[in-house]
Formats: sequence, C-alpha cells, structure tokens
Amino acid sequence: MRTVLIIDDNPAVGEALSLALSLNEIKPLTALTPDEGLASLARGQVDVVIQDMNFTADTTSGEEGVALFRAIRERHPDLPVILLTAWTHLETAVELVKAGAADYLAKPWDDNKLLATVENLLELSESTREVSRSRRERRQRSDQLRKNYQLDGLVFASDAMARTLELACQIARSDVPVLITGPNGAGKERIAAIVHANSAVKRGPFIAVNCGALPGELIEAELFGADAGAYTGANKAREGRFELADGGTLFLDEIGNLPLSGQVKLLRVLETGQYERLGSGRTRQVKVRVLSATNADLKAMVRAGTFREDLYYRLNVIEVNLPPLSERSDDILPLAEFFLDGRAELGDAARELLLGYPWPGNVRELKNAIERAALLSGGGQITPELLNLPQHVSSAARSLDEPSREVVESALHKADGVVSRAAQQLGLSRQALYRRMERYGLASSN
Repeated sequence: MRTVLIIDDNPAVGEALSLALSLNEIKPLTALTPDEGLASLARGQVDVVIQDMNFTADTTSGEEGVALFRAIRERHPDLPVILLTAWTHLETAVELVKAGAADYLAKPWDDNKLLATVENLLELSESTREVSRSRRERRQRSDQLRKNYQLDGLVFASDAMARTLELACQIARSDVPVLITGPNGAGKERIAAIVHANSAVKRGPFIAVNCGALPGELIEAELFGADAGAYTGANKAREGRFELADGGTLFLDEIGNLPLSGQVKLLRVLETGQYERLGSGRTRQVKVRVLSATNADLKAMVRAGTFREDLYYRLNVIEVNLPPLSERSDDILPLAEFFLDGRAELGDAARELLLGYPWPGNVRELKNAIERAALLSGGGQITPELLNLPQHVSSAARSLDEPSREVVESALHKADGVVSRAAQQLGLSRQALYRRMERYGLASSN
C-alpha cells in the first residue's frame, strides 16, 4: 500500500494529515521527532515524507528541520520530501527545494493542494522504483551474459542488444548456418565474431569477406581460390577464403551481392563441403561453419530472381536480427564513452544531442562522430557543435516529439523526480509524459 511518513512534533498535525491521507487510501505513519522519523524510514517502505521545519521551542530557527532533511537525503536520496513550513521558515524551505526537496507547503495548508502534491509524488516514487528495478534487471542480464559467454568486448546496455546476444550465444555451439540481418554499420560482423567465439570451432580461424566490396568477377576467386592462369593477372595459385577458414568459421558479409554463378558454388559447399578452385578440375573438401549477413531484403531478391531460393533457405536456418542503433538508444552513451576512451568529456548538451539524433549510419556513424569530436575538443568538453551532426535532424524537436528512454530518465533526474517539472522540461503534458514512461517500462498503468 502507498505509504506516507509524517514527521511533526505536534500530534494534532499528525492526526489531521493522517485523516486526510487515509480518506484517499494512503497509509499514514507518524513520528514526533527527527530520530523517530529516521528510525521509521530505516524499518520499512515509505514512498513520501512530509516533515515539519521546526522541532524546538524556538519557532524562528528551523535548524532541526534542515538537519532532518539533509539526513533523509543522505540516507534515502531518491525519497521525495515535502516540507511543512511557517512563514518564518519560508526562505529556508525555498533553499531546501533547490537542494532537492520535492515541494513545500505553508501552514496552515490547503488539503486539496497537499493531496494533489502527494499523489503526484507517489506516482513518481512508483516510477522511480520501476526505473531502479529495470536498471537492476538489465545490469544482471548483461552481467550474466558476460559471465557465461565470450562477448568479444562488446559494449551494450539495452534490452534489445541483450536479446540479440542471448540468441547469438545460444545457437553458437550448433553447426547450422546463421543469417545475421540488420542495417549497415550496426555491427553485424561483431555478432558473427561472437558466434564464432562461443562455437565448437572457436579455436579455428575466423575469416571474414565483404561480398559487396569486391568486383563480381573476383568474388568467386576470393571465395574458392584460383589456379595460376585462371584469369588475367593470376600469375600464381591463390587460396580462397574457404580454404583459409577450414576448421573454423567463414563470415560472408553483404551476401546479397554474390552473383548467381557464385551462389550455385556456395550452395554446393554448404551441402557437400566440396568445391573447386577457378581453373582447376580438382575437387577439394572443407569443413567450415558459414555465417552470412545482409542489409538487403533477400526474400524480395528471391522473388525478383536475383537470389536463389534454395540458397536463401540454406543460409537462413537461423536468423539473428541486429536492430538499428535508433531502436537501442540505451547503448548510445555507453558506446560514446567507450569510443572516447577518456580523451574528452561529453557535455550535457552533447549527451542530449546524441540521444536525440536518429543515427542512420548506426554504430559506425556514432564512432566517426565521437572520434572527430574528440580530436577537435583538444581534450576538453565535447559540445554539440563539435559533434557536427546534420542540421536537418533537430535533437530538441526529436526529444520533444518522441523523447528516448534516456532523455525521459534524465529529465526525471534533473527534476528530482517531480513529474510535472520533468514534463515541463520536455515540453510535454504530464499525461503525455506518463504515456512515454509506461511505454518505456518506467511506470505502471494507473
């Protein structure tokens, strides 16, 4: 049940507040002294504190109230505190609000205003606990993955990336072909390397070839090798990538660029482990785990007749989808800090810009932006100007229209957990902010 602790040395105040709270299905707890209040907080779950500013006969002091507030902040930094103050303590209360108090109410208080403030803070307290729980679960999930699998030093914090890695690691020890899908620059080769590092052939070679970076006439020679004289300029025999990957893993990036003639030979190798070098009639045998990747729609290519249907199903026994960076925004700041490697510091405005930008070039674009900004910063603070992201994408507009999870969490933190203040920072109504908090798993439905 939602619980509010009232700390006030006047029993009549405690009784009046307790009655008002109880009538609104809020459980009241009361304490007459700061020590009693702190002890009550140490014993159990309290969602909001209402504390008096004065606990001595000297009604102009308020020192004990200030000390109590600071003790609560030190021991329970996320707990919302409402200050009850007489006019003589008003200036002190304002200063404490600047120091983190949720709000202050003058005596005698208005019940409606007090209850509205408490309800708002109870909602915030619930969402804060949910944020903490979500962060804890994400951290535990990431720690478990790193403990159980070799992740090749991959930096991530998002649930989306954790799910992708869990699938990649679970299928790693099987011997079936894997198709890794996702946009350019998202890190498909890193996923392939992780599959290899956790596979039964991890002690064997990991050979990668980008089918999109080679002229069509050279792809077959690159994959299968060639005897001397097999084509113009082939002055000596050369090993293909399949030979080099024998006993290990071959990663074929941009598989959609493989010409039809190469597709036929690839299908044969996948089915029989046999192939011939260009210009040679000798059949060779290899045992290779094949991983492939594409950002193209292979199904559409099959329908268009530019990619063999039988090869598609042979490659896509299991598909691992790597989401774009825009769909795993929890990874943006950890990746940025990793790329910085302590060479410079990200300013708050730069962080907001990084979180608001859609990253069409994904992790590769983020790395390039950070590398450039770090060089230009001279070891100082990185500003939005140094990031030099395209101007047609407005971080502010994006943050206001559809703030990311991190932007919402940051706004709540800066507002000391007061939803109305966070909503004002984001340019949203409270209702709109609650909808986004619910969407991101930061608050339960009310």
